[in-house]
Amino acid sequence: MPLTGIEIFKLLPKTNCKECGFPTCLAFAMSLATGKVELAACPYVSDEAKAKLTEAAAPPITPVTIGVGDRALKVGGETVMFRHEKRFENPPGFAILITDTMEESEVDSRLERFNLQYERVGLTLRPELVAIKENSGDAAKFEALVSKVKQNSDCSIILMSSNPDILAAGLKVCADRKPLIYAATEETLDRVADLAKENSCPIVAKTSDGLEELAQLTTKLTEAGIKDIVLDSGSRTLRRALEDQILIRSAALNKKFRPLGFPTIVLPYEMTDDPMKEAVIASVFVAKYGGIIVLSDFQGESLFPLLVERLNIYTDPQRPLATTEGIYDIGGADENSPVLLTSNFSLTYFIVSGEIENSKVPSYLLVKDTEGLSVMTSWAAGKFVADAIAPFVKKCGIADKVKRHRLIIPGYIAAESGGLEEELPGWEILVGPREGAHIPAYLKAQKS
Repeated sequence: MPLTGIEIFKLLPKTNCKECGFPTCLAFAMSLATGKVELAACPYVSDEAKAKLTEAAAPPITPVTIGVGDRALKVGGETVMFRHEKRFENPPGFAILITDTMEESEVDSRLERFNLQYERVGLTLRPELVAIKENSGDAAKFEALVSKVKQNSDCSIILMSSNPDILAAGLKVCADRKPLIYAATEETLDRVADLAKENSCPIVAKTSDGLEELAQLTTKLTEAGIKDIVLDSGSRTLRRALEDQILIRSAALNKKFRPLGFPTIVLPYEMTDDPMKEAVIASVFVAKYGGIIVLSDFQGESLFPLLVERLNIYTDPQRPLATTEGIYDIGGADENSPVLLTSNFSLTYFIVSGEIENSKVPSYLLVKDTEGLSVMTSWAAGKFVADAIAPFVKKCGIADKVKRHRLIIPGYIAAESGGLEEELPGWEILVGPREGAHIPAYLKAQKS
């Protein structure tokens, strides 16, 4: 944010009314400066100050949305260079490339691979985009391919051509999807900008002449009324492209240079013919600082690691991934099934539920809300102790689901077994393994 807390404070009414939830206007201003509160929380800010603050509060990297509905992809909106400073806001999107010179069978195969998805720590990981590239020079052929992709997928779309007329043909059939138009160059600027305005679509600004020329291009686009811009610096070697990503991010965040304050698109498939090397290059841009990453193809052995990397980097380091509190039926549990307990840190849940599945013993798993902390950390913080666990067990309804009231607690909180026996009369408290890997053997032994 360009304005400091003190600069923001000078524009506030200074009434200290507390209606914003803060004791003073200065405290509100400091929180506004760090992005922890919205300006709308102040009921008395003047229209003039609101206009100044709204402009100042705009992210230094403009957020851009591609697509519509639940599958829309939002990129940009970043406010920091490094994740430990705050968090990264919007994860990059992965796109699979389809060209209009491919055989129908290959197009069908790629559309099928676009639907690859994975479950991890309770989340569904999957790619977002199909990049449709014109290689044929035939507008009708390109239009037919765009139509096919649209009819057979709910993806967000990137239209890629150096010919504005061919881009227009593609837009005829998918403008309602709000695709990303690739690309406006110095030669095609006016025509492609008109397409973007006519169809309310985001646009890629592309140059191969360096970042100064790219900034000039975006300036012309913004002056023409185009606000949703994605940057392609034109570099097609890993070193140059990485340098460009860092320079663009630094110029926008550290120097407040608006002409480069937009998300980027990178094309690893143009940097190598080796699929595994392409995946490694893509992994670099997940970390620094690609907004959209276009791959030649999707293969499970390379796509899954990229999706996990993205998840890890774009998870808020100050807010752990958490699973919803409740009762989880694993393997078709019934009234004779054992009942296990764990915390709601997603990784803990993922490991414990996976080991229960491996045991082949149908079980109930009680997940207690520990604010996303692991078993040991939440126990040490007093959030996973007998006084907190017992009310949850009583209220969750597990007592009505099983005949035998036996609760298996993690070995790491064995010290809570006595307190739980006092807090849960009628329940037998068993101390389970300390490590998830020992759960299958433990459950099989209990069953026998």
